[in-house]
Amino acid sequence: MNTDLSRRRILLGGATIAGAGLLAACTSNEPEKPANTGQTGAAATGANAAPGATVTIGFSAPAADHGWIRAITDNAKAQAAKYSDVKLTQVDAGKDAPAQIAALEALIAQKPTVIVLLPQDGAQLTATGRKAMEAGIPVVNLDREFSDAAASFTLIKGDNYGMGVSAGHYIGKKLRGRSDAVIAEIAGIDSLPLTQDRSRGFKDTLATYGLRVTNRVAAQFTVQSGQDVTANLLQAAPKIDAIWNHDDDQGVGVLAAIKQAGRKEFFMVGGAGSLDAMNHIKAGDTPLEATVTYPPTMASSAISLARLIGQGKGLSDLVELQVPKLIVLQSETITKENVDKYIPLGFKS
Repeated sequence: MNTDLSRRRILLGGATIAGAGLLAACTSNEPEKPANTGQTGAAATGANAAPGATVTIGFSAPAADHGWIRAITDNAKAQAAKYSDVKLTQVDAGKDAPAQIAALEALIAQKPTVIVLLPQDGAQLTATGRKAMEAGIPVVNLDREFSDAAASFTLIKGDNYGMGVSAGHYIGKKLRGRSDAVIAEIAGIDSLPLTQDRSRGFKDTLATYGLRVTNRVAAQFTVQSGQDVTANLLQAAPKIDAIWNHDDDQGVGVLAAIKQAGRKEFFMVGGAGSLDAMNHIKAGDTPLEATVTYPPTMASSAISLARLIGQGKGLSDLVELQVPKLIVLQSETITKENVDKYIPLGFKS
């Protein structure tokens, strides 16, 4: 997968910054072959580009039984392999939070330079993050947020609220003036703050168009759960105008249930940006018209940031000496008009 960070913008401390080459400019080990960011000169050959002290990065993410999670791990490995001064130590996250905690306890004892961690559950892994930080091991918290900001050095995540906003605008613009429109929402795991944020962004944005969610179900970010809850949804709602599905992996099951029911009266928006979803958008062979991004390339960024943290460096385009505390990636809307641009970034469900 293409990991060029010039394809997206980065929010730093709430301020939106055009991210073309921001990380690439200061992390590439091959300054003689800078990323194709359209930039030249010092930005492409900063001091951070040269190999430095070796950094051992401990990495842990849940098992790759989900396309997006698999892409997270694949991106992390691929990015680490680009650096001659990075050694990646991956530890099995196990089947649940207690198993991941045990694995991380062993990792902390090995004293890696930095840890990049996608928690099974942010709240349950918070104490482990704090333990690593207190042991002098900076933690890059990836995606699922700890309940205490002190448990990590840096948090990098997608814009969950922004996903809801993007989906809400797409649906709202198409159904503007239809106060009686039936809008369904197929959420992910309801107990996760990220799911709650997505739903809140969707609800808030629909309200600006005088619209609301009339039917809502929650799945488990899996194909089977997506199919099961969608089958129930379609039985409960004989007429639907639009559906937002939070996750393109569970969307495989959602589309299967829609096909089985023979329903065609609505359009659908997905979430995350899987290759499967993009192919359907391009072909126009399902109700899926758009998807809003939640890029797994954040794992590549996390590895690049961990390298800089381990070497005591900041981002060369910024004045500050340290890597920012918070980086939130934009949620972009992929439609038939722009899908070809995003296909190289898609991940397989």
